[in-house]
Amino acid sequence: METDQQQVDLVDDAIVSQFARAALLTVLLGAAAQIVIPIPGPSPPITLQVLFVFLAGLVLGPVWGSFSMILYLTAGAIGISIFANFGSGIGVLFGETGGYLWSYPLAAALIGLLVHRDYRSHGLRDPATVSLPLVVAALVAGTILIYGMGAAYMAMLLELTAWQAITAAVIPFIPGEIMKMAAAIAIVRSGRLPTSGRQSGR
Repeated sequence: METDQQQVDLVDDAIVSQFARAALLTVLLGAAAQIVIPIPGPSPPITLQVLFVFLAGLVLGPVWGSFSMILYLTAGAIGISIFANFGSGIGVLFGETGGYLWSYPLAAALIGLLVHRDYRSHGLRDPATVSLPLVVAALVAGTILIYGMGAAYMAMLLELTAWQAITAAVIPFIPGEIMKMAAAIAIVRSGRLPTSGRQSGR
């Protein structure tokens, strides 16, 4: 019975630790959303949000990384001013930039699955030890998902052609996304991030 109790305590500690890390990513994402560079026309502003979507998938894995993004969307939807330009409310999720926001949990999950593909049996991997081509491929896949959903939703909402949506919602952001990928890779490969161990990916 004592061994069982110790195992339960370890699981509980792991869950608490991962929840705290997910909440921290949520707060950082909300702070990054306030660093805004506006773009003329229908294009959404440039922010640092996607960097923290990358980090959520890389550091927290598919489950907790996605959870941290859901926590972010939920906090904004219930009225906490955590969206870009201190926005909040459910209406933001259905506005012109809604497609980007809805993509965040999916992108974090996709990145986490690609980087931590065997996490269910071995726990999360230390992203600093994952091969660089795999990390780059995961971030590119996540970026395509984010901008694919963002552009598609904007095109539907504003009745734009596919090319208009791409020029407004994708092309202006490519240089910035490359820089964010480089920053995310530098952060996780610095070796300064705490690893989450075998049980924390569950």
